Formats: sequence, structure tokens, C-alpha cells
Amino acid sequence: MDEDLDALSDLARRFFEKECAPNEDRWARQHHVDREIWNRAGELGLLCLSIPEEYGGGGGTFAHEAVVLTEQVRGMSPSLGNPVHSGIVAHYVHAYGTEEQKRHWLPKMASGEVVGAIAMTEPGTGSDLQGIKTKAVKDGDDYVLNGAKTFITNGYLADLVIVACKTGEGKGADAVSLILVETTRDGFRRGRNLEKIGQHGQDTCELFFDNVRVPQTNLLGAAEGIGFIQLMQQLPQERLILGVIAAAAIEKTVEVTLTYTKEREAFGKPIFAFQNTQFTLAECDTIKTIAWSFTDDCVARHLRGELDVPTAAKAKWWLTEQQCKVADECLQLFGGYGYMAEYPISKFYADARIQKIYGGTNEIMKLIISRTL
Repeated sequence: MDEDLDALSDLARRFFEKECAPNEDRWARQHHVDREIWNRAGELGLLCLSIPEEYGGGGGTFAHEAVVLTEQVRGMSPSLGNPVHSGIVAHYVHAYGTEEQKRHWLPKMASGEVVGAIAMTEPGTGSDLQGIKTKAVKDGDDYVLNGAKTFITNGYLADLVIVACKTGEGKGADAVSLILVETTRDGFRRGRNLEKIGQHGQDTCELFFDNVRVPQTNLLGAAEGIGFIQLMQQLPQERLILGVIAAAAIEKTVEVTLTYTKEREAFGKPIFAFQNTQFTLAECDTIKTIAWSFTDDCVARHLRGELDVPTAAKAKWWLTEQQCKVADECLQLFGGYGYMAEYPISKFYADARIQKIYGGTNEIMKLIISRTL
């Protein structure tokens, strides 16, 4: 942290606490944030912070993104899908887009005028990205897309979707390409906003492509068949984003549990006075310290361009595993109240579980690591 990041932290904290947190219950009921909150985040300069200023971004680094991620968790405002929008989608466009694509899309993403999503997962294909079925076939100067995607974060409000699909005659990874699809295109359809066990205010939906025509200039990258490579290059940052969220969630989970156990009494004394509570929270607080130390090291490596694939995989699986463990241990200290939806610990518990699944399951992370041993 430095003065610039401290100032950003203050701004982000006020935004999430005052403009998001009061709406979280309503957003959870409607299963998506209000569209206007994206514009407000853009007005405050909280979107696309690590995209260069020449493309409308904040001109910062991943450290700026990490600060906003952290304050979003601390503010208990998980619903705005900015981690995907700013930390993932914008970086695909910046890394692989043509100059025209970057100048057209990135300023609109930074202002909140355009909400971004990335569509990889399919109903029959999860972690196995080589097995996707969505296909784009050339027809004149266009691609014609057909297929379906599911579990798409920001899908309900998205204006721009990066679609992973098969192109050409290649097989497996060599056939995967990324194509930019505007959601105003004929044949594009959103499915139901999916009911989840957690993250209720964050929209997650199905997307359908029925003979959707897009110009071939919407291809993301210099050629067809390099989409799998592009995905592999960007996934370490996505996994680090999940690690930062996990570390911040561990911290906040311990914080709210400490407050509760020191205020709540049983058998004539605070719950914190019992040795079991002290031991449990001592372990959780130790995990918190180690989690932040590891996360900070990974962020520092990433800023130097040295975060490799296996280290990002280690961060993703270990930090999310600890997030779930701490949430479970802390919920137990709340007793029956921990099972009540109105208590924040229940939200931390339910929201944590998906962290071990998306961004590549933790089992896949261990496979990635094992190949380097």
C-alpha cells in the first residue's frame, strides 16, 4: 500500500458501504444489481483501474484492482460483478484486441456504459475447456454462432460477451477461439437467472446463441485457434483475483465472529471467554495472517510479471479452501444464529463454497501443480 492506494481504498470503502451494502438484500431478491450502480462505479473511477488511461481506464496496476476487491469484501457487498468485468474481461480486450476494438470497448467499460462478461462454461462442459461445443462458422464476412453457455457471471446485464467457441477445422485446444459478441445481436438470448445457494445478488445466467451473426472483425486475437492459449495466459490473474477475495473474506469472517463472541453471552459469560472459542479463533486468525502474507507475495510477483501458473493455482486452491474452513469454523461459534440468513456469517458461509469451483476447480489446480513437481 501507498498513499495512492490508501486514497483508493477510502473511496472504494465509502462506495461499497454507502451505495451497495444498503441494497444487498434487495439485490439478492431480484438476483442482480441495479444497472445504474455500474454507471455510478464508473463515475467514481472504480472500473477498469488497471487499464491504461489512453483507453479510458485508471492507468493503475493490479494492486489497484486488489484494493477494490478487498474493500468490496470488507463492505459486505458481494453482488457487483466488477471482478469479472474489470479484472478479467477488460484484460482480454486489452491484451488481444485490435486497436479499434480497444478504443471502442474499453472506455465504455471503464465508464460503466458497457458491462462485460466472459462465456466459457457450457451445460455439458465445466473445467474441460477443450470440450466446448459452441461453434462459430464463417459465412461471407461474418461468423455464425450456435451454442449455449451457463453459469455466466454478469450475463443478465452484460452488453458485451467474450465467447469461447470452436472455429475452423482444428480439434481440441487448437480449435478454440474467442469472439466478441454484442448482446443486441439477433439470435442472442438470455436464459433464466440461475438460483444459487449463495451470491444471490450477483447475476448468473444461461446464454443462448441461435445463428448469431457477428463480423469476423469481432475475433479476439490475431488468428483463429489461439483462444485456448489466450485463456491459459489470463487464468493466473483470474485465479489471483479469487485468492484476494478469499483472503479478504477470511479477514472479515474472523472480524465479525470476534465481535459476536465478545458480545454474546452463554452460561453467564461471553462466548469468547470459553477456551474452545479462543482456540478456534486463534487458529482462524493465524490462517488470516498466513493468507494475507501469501496473497501479498503473489500480488507482488504478479506486478513484476513473475506470477507463474502453478503458483497462481496454489493461491487459488489453498486460499479458497481456507476461506471455506474458516467460514465453517466461525459459523459454529454463532450457534443457531449462524444458520439464520440475516446474520452476515451465513452469507460468508454460503458465498464461500463456489470459490472452490469456479476459475477452475481446486482439483484441477492440484493437477496443474502436480505436473510441475
